[in-house]
Parts: sequence; structure tokens; C-alpha cells
Amino acid sequence: MKQKTSLFSFLLLFSISIVAQDISFEDYNPTSTLVVPGKVLNRAKFPFIDVHGHQYNMANQDLSPVIAAMDTLNLQIMVNLSGRSGENLNKAVKNIADHYPNRFVVFANVNFNGIGEDGWAENAVAQLKEDVKNGARGLKVYKGLGMNDKDVDGNRIPVDDPRLDPIWDVCGELGIPVLIHSADPKSFWDEFDGDNERWLELKTHPRRKRSDTDPAPWEQIIEEQHNMFKKHPNTTFINAHMGWYANNLGKLGELLDEIPNMNVGIAAVIAEFGRQPRFAKAFFIKYQDRILFGKDSWVPEEFPTYFRVLESADEYFPYHKKYHAFWPMYGLDLPDEVLKKVYYKNALRIVPGLDKSLFPN
Repeated sequence: MKQKTSLFSFLLLFSISIVAQDISFEDYNPTSTLVVPGKVLNRAKFPFIDVHGHQYNMANQDLSPVIAAMDTLNLQIMVNLSGRSGENLNKAVKNIADHYPNRFVVFANVNFNGIGEDGWAENAVAQLKEDVKNGARGLKVYKGLGMNDKDVDGNRIPVDDPRLDPIWDVCGELGIPVLIHSADPKSFWDEFDGDNERWLELKTHPRRKRSDTDPAPWEQIIEEQHNMFKKHPNTTFINAHMGWYANNLGKLGELLDEIPNMNVGIAAVIAEFGRQPRFAKAFFIKYQDRILFGKDSWVPEEFPTYFRVLESADEYFPYHKKYHAFWPMYGLDLPDEVLKKVYYKNALRIVPGLDKSLFPN
């Protein structure tokens, strides 16, 4: 009996050993043995504005749970980019006014499908003016423009399509910013192989894979966006996700120098700064008047990663989503004045009608 038990134990341990050596990359997520100073930051050092928020049902939802989470984070104002238009936007603005009038604002959205129909531009401009009159504080443009949106002939609508010029011009005239998301990370267009830094994301989210014909080369879409910025110098743009150049801050700096009406938001790219803390810190200091805080998806437990990267000098701490970044983070330890600009001062300057009394001088 002892011999059988010993043999069974040996085979069990051998099987466990074989399985342990045959795990996938997705499953390999070792616990670090490194012991270094540092702590999780659950609350931002200064009150902040999230210029890249989404509350898709704001017209009807109870905002109290959102406010409760915002208060724990020190998030004073959320910009809801999903304001839609017309009656839906009006209901969202009323919900805010009735319950938390100084804690939320909404941006309007434009449906670009149908460009080419008679009177499309005139109607779109008139609706946008009406939305701003009814409380919209800006325009949010989704990545469908340049990717999926089609005109009446079924053709992809370029971001710099001249038929859209009246939209960008009226935003400049009304004094509202345009927050625009164009394309996706360049890696989504690269070969899906072991050399692709976003391999795990493409493996777990295969519909995100793109190519030069689906819908167009990455460089082309990005160039269209930059052309549009340059063509409308009197309109203020916030380039979402750092324009997908957070992994190439030298190039992004050149673009900021070249396009003075372009600002950038940090939503969904904090992991890029966390792996280049010295270079990123220098970038934030140099361009401190052009960078705005944003998060994108409303997951309150993910905000502490942003706080820790921006505020602390901590080393080698985990990111919250492995398929975005399988590398550890390092803090930028930004100066207080730079933090204040990123957290709220730049947004107060760019987005009209925000309650400045919620923030220190």
C-alpha cells in the first residue's frame, strides 16, 4: 500500500510539474518578489477633471452611485463624451441640472453617416448649434470617422473630408473644443505574431485587428487627422489617447510644436508613460499646458494606477490590465504645478462653463 501511495504521489507531482511548464503566455502572470518602497494611491492629490468620461445612459440613470465613486477619487467634474444629440442630450443636461449641476457636463455627438445628401452639412451645423444652446460644452468625435463611417455612396469618410469643414468651423465660432479619437494603436495594423507588442490584446480581442485595406493604412488615417487640425487653426482640438503617439513622445512633441491648436488627453495610454518615467516626465513638464487628464472607461478601481504613475516616484508596480501592458509601472513624480495643469487647470481653460470654485487657484 505504501508503495502504491508513493507511486501515486510521484505521478501527481510529475503531472503538476508538466502542467506548470506548459502554461500559456495569457496564464503566465508571476507574482513579483521585488520589495521596494511605495503604496497604492486611491485618491488624487488634487481635485481633477476627467475630460474623457462615458456615461451612456445619462439621460435616465441615477447619478448618485457615480458621484459617490467620484468623491472617493477626488474627481470633481466628469465630461461625459456620450451626450448624443437632440432630445437625448436635452434629457442628460436636465438630469445633471436637477441633481448635480456642477459635477458633470456633456459633449454632443454628430452622426457622420449620410454625408453627401443634400443639405447634410447645413442640418448637422444647425443641430450642433442647437445642442450647444441646450447645454453641450464640446463635440466628441468617435473613431468611426475615418474607420467605419460611410457616405451616401458607401465610401469611407476621411477625417479631413472637406464636406466636414463646416462642422469644425462652427466649433471654433462657438468656442467649444473638439475631442477626437482617430484610428487605434499602430500595433493593431502590424503583423499578428510574436513581435507584436499588442499580441495578447489581439488574441483576446481579435476584432481589433486591422490592415491597410481594413479600412485604410494607419499612417493615412493619422495624417488625415493632422491635416484637419492644420486646416482649422481657430478650432481647439483635444487629441484623444495622445494621438496614439504616447509610445513615441519625440514625434508627439514635434506635432505639438507644429500644430498649436492641438492638445492631447492621456486616456487609456498611462501604461506608456509608466515604462519611460524620465523621458515622460520631461515631456509633461515641457508640454504642461497642452495635456489633459482622461480615463475613458468608467472603472473606478483603475484610477489609482493613473494617480500613482503621475504623482509618485514608486518603482516597478503593476498595471491594472495585462493585455494593455505586461510590463511594470514607474512613477513620474510630477511637480505640483504640472499636476494641477494636467488634473484641472488646462481643462478649465479649454472647456467652457466649468465650475472653477471646485478647484484651488
